[in-house]
Amino acid sequence: MKVFIIDDHPIVLDGLRNLLESREEMEVSGMYQTGSAVLDALETTVPDAMLMDINLPDINGVSLCQKIKQKFPAVKIIALSVHNERTVIMGMLQSGASGYVLKNAIGSDIITALHAAMDGQVYLCQGTQAVLNSSPPSDQKEIPRLTRREKEILQLIGTGHTTQQIAAALFISTHTVESHRKNLIEKFGAPNTATVIKIAADLGLT
Repeated sequence: MKVFIIDDHPIVLDGLRNLLESREEMEVSGMYQTGSAVLDALETTVPDAMLMDINLPDINGVSLCQKIKQKFPAVKIIALSVHNERTVIMGMLQSGASGYVLKNAIGSDIITALHAAMDGQVYLCQGTQAVLNSSPPSDQKEIPRLTRREKEILQLIGTGHTTQQIAAALFISTHTVESHRKNLIEKFGAPNTATVIKIAADLGLT
């Protein structure tokens, strides 16, 4: 099984590579730190599966998963994330991911997820299953858990402030603002900030 690993933390890449290379049936055929690097690599090499951190610096996991599955539907994608919100999990699964594993899960979960995906199954680690099982009924809208800072930034985005204006208003760096924007997109399971604002408005958060 040829596997791509995508994560923007080198230490995580190394750990995942060591985990997979300890298995005779698996081969790490590429390691990447950005979504754009993965899309470029797919022009020449198409793996059997991918382990994908969904919180990448240049593109959110939902959008990247959609792009890959549209062009390479046979590639199995296992989402790796620290996010345990139902909206994020469902966003990845609805975009075509074959599994969702929390980063605090054990290594065997990742191996099991890859084998399950290749067998045409969808794998959810215990933590992910617990989140989905404890979620409200599908006809109820779930409000993502936001930090105080995320709420502040959400309000400012909703009133039309730019990244630079938000940074100046809150006395933080533009990089920090962009990180919060990215987290909001992930937590709302949205493809972009505009959709986040629409969902937030529907939930009465803005």
